[in-house]
Amino acid sequence: MTTKGRKIDGQRTGPEPRLESDAGSTPQQPTAGSDRGRRQSDTFELYDLRVEVAADGSGKPMVCNHPVGAFFELRGEELHFPPGQTFPIYPLAAILPLLPAKQRLTDPNDWMTTDTEIACPDPHCGGIFRIRRIGKRTFRHGDVTVVPLHAQEEAP
Repeated sequence: MTTKGRKIDGQRTGPEPRLESDAGSTPQQPTAGSDRGRRQSDTFELYDLRVEVAADGSGKPMVCNHPVGAFFELRGEELHFPPGQTFPIYPLAAILPLLPAKQRLTDPNDWMTTDTEIACPDPHCGGIFRIRRIGKRTFRHGDVTVVPLHAQEEAP
């Protein structure tokens, strides 16, 4: 994997996050207690996601210009579309608020873990969007923000 940096306002801020498969390490699992007791480093993990269009089985037409099989991926904090593929803005607007939560480690019993299909927001459309976790990346706190890791603990 390359070590190109992330950009904020045109400035490189640090190395690209590592993919779990590239790191060759086992992901950390959450444990009871505080985050500070759980982890000694400034790293955290996010899932990469694939959002794919499917038919809902109702027989309704696909009216929103998202054909079955169209997809995009969320890798870290960036959306990736296949070359030449577009995606309509209204379904995208309905899906986007869920993606950061789907990227995070969730309890196996949480609906955010089990519910993977999102209906198209157009009530006349037969499209659904399947969200799958396809990989995991490790990030460093300092590479994605300028706020110190323990800034809230130091505040008066």
